[in-house]
Amino acid sequence: MPQGSVDLRSDTVTQPTEAMRRAMAAAEVGDDVYAEDPTVARLQARLAEMTGFEAGLFVPSGTMSNQIALAVHCRRGTEVILPEGAHIYEYEPGAMALISGVLPRLVPAPGGVPSAAAVRAAVRRSVHQAPTGLVALENTHNGAGGAVVPLESQRAVQAVARDEGLPVHLDGARAFNAAAALGVSIAEVCAGFDSVSICLSKGLGAPVGSVLLGSRGFLEEAHRYRKLLGGGMRQAGVLAAAGLVALDTMPGVLHHDHARARRLAEGLAGLPGVSLDLASVQTNMVYLTVELDGHGAAEALAARCAARGVRFNAMSPHQARLVTHHQVDDAQVERAVEVIREEAQRLAERRPASVGEAG
Repeated sequence: MPQGSVDLRSDTVTQPTEAMRRAMAAAEVGDDVYAEDPTVARLQARLAEMTGFEAGLFVPSGTMSNQIALAVHCRRGTEVILPEGAHIYEYEPGAMALISGVLPRLVPAPGGVPSAAAVRAAVRRSVHQAPTGLVALENTHNGAGGAVVPLESQRAVQAVARDEGLPVHLDGARAFNAAAALGVSIAEVCAGFDSVSICLSKGLGAPVGSVLLGSRGFLEEAHRYRKLLGGGMRQAGVLAAAGLVALDTMPGVLHHDHARARRLAEGLAGLPGVSLDLASVQTNMVYLTVELDGHGAAEALAARCAARGVRFNAMSPHQARLVTHHQVDDAQVERAVEVIREEAQRLAERRPASVGEAG
């Protein structure tokens, strides 16, 4: 990033580390469409071993990984039970309907955590309704501010799914963040699922890619869908090499991102016209509710801060998201707090008087 700038738009904006670049340059490669790239094979096997699955499949993105899982698990015309705010529903633009012909069935998820009772109530068996084909969870839950789903909650939902004869998929784009926050291994976060998608290009800092994990039989079918969706990459070992370095070097430092997100949130608490829930800051995300400068307040605040080199995303007219990552240090957190506080104050001073206030 340019000197003095702070990019908090996402943990996807990171640049490869020098160790990743060296590994990429030296990577042994082959044609991965023929399953002949040795570095891809090592990445898939390594993450499968770490998570307790039989095998893995390297794909270009988390969206593709999730959509392949849905296509393999579900028959067309069935429903997928999802927690409200799920990435699969909100940010994978209609792919589940277009690719797999399946429908979402959203259940309440306070703090990103659906209850087992809500999941059971959402299961459909009637001839008059689309039958349930899959239950999917998300950990951490992006739509709930990077909230961690407790392991006991996951297990309760998994028990319902097993009782109902349904497979369970985990969108674990930031599953390593969940493991760091919970103080457990990545295998514990992934336990009990039939398939898991893990991104290498978010908190782990690799430039590209996700890995879909499951049984060997599941991934044989997944391989076909990867090809169908255009995800067959040839000498992909140059990318997988960075993923291997990420697995070796990044999980152990994710707690620093979480601590910086906490400092960021505490520094922004109490701003006029800006509110946040400190209890929701569990990993590397901070969500702000912005009630400044009328409609589009979050966009206005984001634009003013971006002009001063502090970038973050307005997720809606009144909600902004800030995400820490390994290329945001303590000084940049302080800089971000300073700029956001100053620009929020300026917007608050411009806010027109409410009806009934003295002119």
